[in-house]
Amino acid sequence: MATLRISIDALIMPVRNDRLAIVAVCLTTFMIAYAPLFGPIFILGFYALWFPLLFIGAKRIIGDPRPYYWILPFSLFACISAAWSPVAGLTIRGGLQYLTTIVCALIAARVVSVRALTIGLCIGSCAVLIYSLLFGQFSYDPLDGVYSFIGAFGSKNQLGIFASLAVLSAFGVLFAIKAGRILRAMALASGAFGTFSLYAAQSATSTITIAAAIGATTGALLLAKFSPRHRTVFFTTAVPAALVSVIIAMTSGLYGAILGVFGKDTTLTGRTYLWQRGFEIAHEQPILGIGYQGFWVQGFSRPEVLWQQFYITSRTGFHFHNTYIETMVELGYVGLFLLSTIVVGTFAGYIYRLLTATRRDDLVLFGITALFLARSFVEVDFLNQYTIGTFLVFYAAGMLAKPQRERIEAGHRVFLGRNTLSSRGFNSGAVI
Repeated sequence: MATLRISIDALIMPVRNDRLAIVAVCLTTFMIAYAPLFGPIFILGFYALWFPLLFIGAKRIIGDPRPYYWILPFSLFACISAAWSPVAGLTIRGGLQYLTTIVCALIAARVVSVRALTIGLCIGSCAVLIYSLLFGQFSYDPLDGVYSFIGAFGSKNQLGIFASLAVLSAFGVLFAIKAGRILRAMALASGAFGTFSLYAAQSATSTITIAAAIGATTGALLLAKFSPRHRTVFFTTAVPAALVSVIIAMTSGLYGAILGVFGKDTTLTGRTYLWQRGFEIAHEQPILGIGYQGFWVQGFSRPEVLWQQFYITSRTGFHFHNTYIETMVELGYVGLFLLSTIVVGTFAGYIYRLLTATRRDDLVLFGITALFLARSFVEVDFLNQYTIGTFLVFYAAGMLAKPQRERIEAGHRVFLGRNTLSSRGFNSGAVI
């Protein structure tokens, strides 16, 4: 019995399963990235990594479900929307797949330390990019009028998210977690692959949003050096100044100049038109929406027109390039409120932790949350099943909902060189 207990702990206890967790996250990243390419075998592999853990240690993994009261309602509402969806079968199937993807992310939040997630994401993203560099291709974009590298994906934006994650996770390994020389060398390689892929893809949105996320994480690292009282003062001073700077940039020629560097105009390659059409369609059924994944359906006149206008010959894999507009179209104001609760609650939760008793894992998850928050205004990363955005955003939310006592007992002690964080900043010898 003791041996069995040890074996179970080695699988589900973050303090003891680091190597297995790193492998699981690495495989998850690769299988999610190329599930559309390799088909159901990768999706089944994704489920096989996480769901069996429920049977191994269900009580310890599920724990008290009450802290997740603000996380699960959105995906449950997506399933319920089959009741009024014009394609009920597609909606219920997509909703259940989305829900199970979120459940896998919440399982990961219980059994995978942030250190293991960061390393696994760094290695996995690097593997994704290497595969794309070896077997990928260039594609002509009729809207931009240029050839862009899309790797082994269907678009440069899909390559862009994994390139961004390679850069961000490499930054985390180098500056936010305990890592040896070999891991740091791998992180440098991953960051280099990510940077090159961003350049080759010429994805303006990915480049700008990863720059914003790295900037926000760097600011959080600097902020954490001060006591909580001083952090609050600096934060309340810096945020308004940053917002004013963004407004000035948006209303001046600087915004157009930045986009011009990437060969973009102020319409963001037709995104503003898509947003306008999305708003118009959303207000036809404003309360409950059309139904989860009930709009982009082949044979329906409005998506067919948009596919034709944007040269989407496959008539799949397209969206309104804005998470909130997409949500309004599919799930109305109710869905928008439920999703906003998750997004705002997660981001605000990590800001609160950064301003109080900062831990290194909070800094990493703050960076991930900041990246997907920035991308949510121009992409749709965490609204669909089997996407890395859904997995990481709900992992971050799950870690936030995890009781602080369990986070401490998880035992992942992460250091910054010889100095570590305490509630008053960086003090030599203090453990986080």
